[in-house]
Amino acid sequence: MRNPFLTYGYNGPEYFCDREEETKRLTSLLVNGNHVALMSPRRMGKTGLIRHCFAQQELKDYYLFVVDIYATKSLAELIYELGRSILTVLKSKERKAWERFVRIAGSLRTGISLDAFGQPSWNLELGDIQTPKTSLDEIFQYLNSADKPCIVAIDEFQTIMDYPEQNVEALLRTYIQGCNNVWFVFSGSKRHMMGEMFSSPARPFYQSASTMSLKAIPLDSYSKFITNHFEQGGLQIVPEAIQYIYEKFEGTTWYIQKICNELYAMAEPNKPCTIKEVEMAINQAIDEKDDTYQDLLARLSARQKALLIALAHSGKNVQPTSGEFIKKYHLTSASSVQRSLNALQEKDIVTNSEGRYFIYDYFLYYWLNKK
Repeated sequence: MRNPFLTYGYNGPEYFCDREEETKRLTSLLVNGNHVALMSPRRMGKTGLIRHCFAQQELKDYYLFVVDIYATKSLAELIYELGRSILTVLKSKERKAWERFVRIAGSLRTGISLDAFGQPSWNLELGDIQTPKTSLDEIFQYLNSADKPCIVAIDEFQTIMDYPEQNVEALLRTYIQGCNNVWFVFSGSKRHMMGEMFSSPARPFYQSASTMSLKAIPLDSYSKFITNHFEQGGLQIVPEAIQYIYEKFEGTTWYIQKICNELYAMAEPNKPCTIKEVEMAINQAIDEKDDTYQDLLARLSARQKALLIALAHSGKNVQPTSGEFIKKYHLTSASSVQRSLNALQEKDIVTNSEGRYFIYDYFLYYWLNKK
């Protein structure tokens, strides 16, 4: 039997925990013609929720696209990912579906070829996108004239704020305003950036989308999910162990899935998993990352490294520029700490919520605790 605790992708409702109300809400908003801004901390399950919604019967007559732009650095890279995602979905449909896209996206056509089975293949290189605005115009022409209504989910949407091009927000807002055949899910994990984009009257996307915030799945729901899958596999886990995992990672979906995946793999019939086995699974997961985290520390300056270790030892409810914090961890000055904080945020190692800074990667957090 396959391991039921997925750490990536979506494999149907059987392996998806709860989110019943969120699924109904998001699906309802989309079928009723609303754009949605979906916000939550990273690894809380936004993409899983989107894919689960896309599997609902109410959306069976839509073209559904998920575009991850987390690693993109420019408008051209966004267009590259958008075009690639569209073609990937359409190639599994009828020939006329992807032929229409290829015909309209003339500036991208040279990078799309047919394989031995007559299926389109995305061979475009980033450098092939010579006129990004033209390509963007063609993509929106396709979406707005497709033979089915379209829903496009853009993951880590706040990334566009860091693009070097001017007015990317305004450009995208202009295109989206002119669409009547496509609806968007703007998914983001940096709440302050997403909030600014959709709540500030000075920003192009102001009041352009319904907002949803994704919180942790309740412990009782996760307990039932975990217990049922262990039992279906002929295995056992004690309730205290589930609660320990949940509290250790503050209900964050990906980490719970990862530790349960490890536990399920190591479990033996007639030997219930306890907190002892949970600690073994956590240590195993963290040890896998040792080389990665060693490399990460090696790339930091001495002050950034010292601050990161201090944050790991102080917990989440701290203000690192305070005199008390600086004195306790033998740091230099408030201005020096602030510069290091800014650098760690830019590297996406530390995040900020309501003036409190913390390490978002729990495995890194616990790994640093040993330093």
